[in-house]
Amino acid sequence: MTTIVHAAGAPELLAAIPVLTGFTPRDSVVLLPFRRSRTAGALRFDLPDAADPTRPSPEVFASAAMRLVLRVAGADGLVVAVYADAEDAATGDARPASALVEALLRHGQAAGLHIIEALHVGAESWSDYRDREAPPHPLSDLPAPPLVPGFAGPAPDQFSGMELPRPGLFAAEYVGRALLALERVLGPAGPNRSAPTGAVRIDPRAHETALLLDDLPSFLDEVLDAPETASPFATAALVWVLNRPILRDVALVQWASSIDQGDRALAAQLDHSATGKEVPADVGGILIGLGPRPDPDRLGVALALLRRTIALAPRQARGGPLAAAAWLSWALGRSTHAARYLDQAQEADPDLSFARLLRTLVESGMLPDWAFGVAVP
Repeated sequence: MTTIVHAAGAPELLAAIPVLTGFTPRDSVVLLPFRRSRTAGALRFDLPDAADPTRPSPEVFASAAMRLVLRVAGADGLVVAVYADAEDAATGDARPASALVEALLRHGQAAGLHIIEALHVGAESWSDYRDREAPPHPLSDLPAPPLVPGFAGPAPDQFSGMELPRPGLFAAEYVGRALLALERVLGPAGPNRSAPTGAVRIDPRAHETALLLDDLPSFLDEVLDAPETASPFATAALVWVLNRPILRDVALVQWASSIDQGDRALAAQLDHSATGKEVPADVGGILIGLGPRPDPDRLGVALALLRRTIALAPRQARGGPLAAAAWLSWALGRSTHAARYLDQAQEADPDLSFARLLRTLVESGMLPDWAFGVAVP
């Protein structure tokens, strides 16, 4: 939520939304908090399915959404944009979700926010909820999106980017063999795997890798240097680490902060395991989204590393890496991606407690505190 754009009117705002979100929203409600004349980020929600009897009422949805908007420091204005290609099935209205938009505007005004725009974006046109008499405007007339250095362009929708890479059968076989060798030295990688049996020669690279894990924070930083080319044994070691809850937490804390914080996290986790002493709040709090905003590029590299790791890992050992990928997605503000990874994590390991806890955060709409900590310019 750090990109800031200037927009002179509704067309410029609509051109900017895919830049602010990183994708073109589909079946979504997008809220843009404003601070004076500048955007202060973007919040996207799934558009409630009108056919779902369990969907929240417009009032409940608007109340929950506005609580998130009001967490944005200095927010004093609001843009509402609904992305839906089909008309409202219940009313035949070409501008669907009108009751929801009215509730959002009502809650926003009650909170003291200036309503800047309330817009509907369809398959080929856009229109204004507050000007029912105006004809729809073609999307083809929207201006070009604002240029942002380093931004290659929006993804097709909010689901883009979740697909795992396809490294090939041989690459996965090499990692599987490396993991078996490592398990002969360190024990099983996860609750769904058994210790290898039989008297066989242990690959000396397994012993070397086990020694690397003696300095876990150094290993966790080194694998970020080449996320797309980690060796089979380094990948296997990462699978093993991420299936150990204590070590997984260290990895996530370190990737969201620094190697020094990783050292502290490892010492605190080991101390907690041995004596029950509480983990310091500035360490453990990172896992629930408290603390300074992490470097999004560092988190992005870690997520790229994990996506490749998951694709190479044996299926019964993917639970920990998938849950870690879900957390990184959540930390980056990609709750849609996080939910999809959590589905896969719980399919791989239904007893994974970390996945259950993280799902509670995601499904409640909770975002990390750092998602709202936008500095006032």
